[in-house]
Amino acid sequence: MALSVGDKAPNFKLFSSEKKEVSLKDFKGENVVVLFFPLAFTGVCTTELCTMRDSIADYEQLNAKIVAISVDSLFTLEKFKAEQNLNFPLLSDFNKRTSKKYDSIYKDFVLGMKGVSKRSAFVVDKKGIIRYAEVLESAGDLPNFEAVKETLAKLN
Repeated sequence: MALSVGDKAPNFKLFSSEKKEVSLKDFKGENVVVLFFPLAFTGVCTTELCTMRDSIADYEQLNAKIVAISVDSLFTLEKFKAEQNLNFPLLSDFNKRTSKKYDSIYKDFVLGMKGVSKRSAFVVDKKGIIRYAEVLESAGDLPNFEAVKETLAKLN
């Protein structure tokens, strides 16, 4: 079942590329942008996350934190984060539980891969309520970053 604006965001507890456990509850009292991306080291995913990296000041001014989730291992994410100088947590959903909770998972992906995260963007407010939800069917598309920022601006 797809998540919608107004729904309570499902909690998650995942390991970051720094091997630290991160939970959505850790961000209680803060607005957070939760991104799902298919695979580290791919072109569109690199573009997406580097766009967020380069715009981090905008998100900080909007009082928002960013986390990005994929089904890659935390070791892969560690290398990807270092190579791209990413300045927000990358979380491993290797077991695919969180991607499923957010209805952000491909049953079938390219090259016979199954269970890869769909590119998605959610804005979760300080109370844990979803204020923006975008789940993309095409992995070649990017989230609407302007809509994410507009949603965050309305929360302040």
